[in-house]
Amino acid sequence: VCSCGHHHHHHGHDADEIFTSWGRETAHKYDESDLKAILDKLAVEEDNEFGIILRAKGIIPNKEGKWLEFDLVPGEYEVREGVADYTGKLCVIGSKLDEAKIAELFGVN
Repeated sequence: VCSCGHHHHHHGHDADEIFTSWGRETAHKYDESDLKAILDKLAVEEDNEFGIILRAKGIIPNKEGKWLEFDLVPGEYEVREGVADYTGKLCVIGSKLDEAKIAELFGVN
C-alpha cells in the first residue's frame, strides 16, 4: 500500500510520478443510476480507459431536487444524500488522466 492508500499489483507509484486533478463545477442534474454507471467506469482498477484513477469525489444535484455526494477509490465507491450546495462539484485525482474522456463521461464537456 502506498501513501495514497491504493493497492496495486503490477506497478507502484514512483516518487516522481505526477498526479493531476480534474475538476469542474456543474449545474447538470444526474439520476442516481446514471451517477452509479459513471462511477462503475471510473472505479475500474486495471486498464482504465480514463487513466489511473486514485480518487474521485463530488456533490451534484439530482433530478428530484436533492443532492448526491460521492467518494471513489479504485474498485469501490459510495453514493449518499448530501447537503445542498450552490452548484455541483466534481473532482478526479490520478495520473495519466484523459480529461476530455472524463468530461464527456460526466456530460460536462
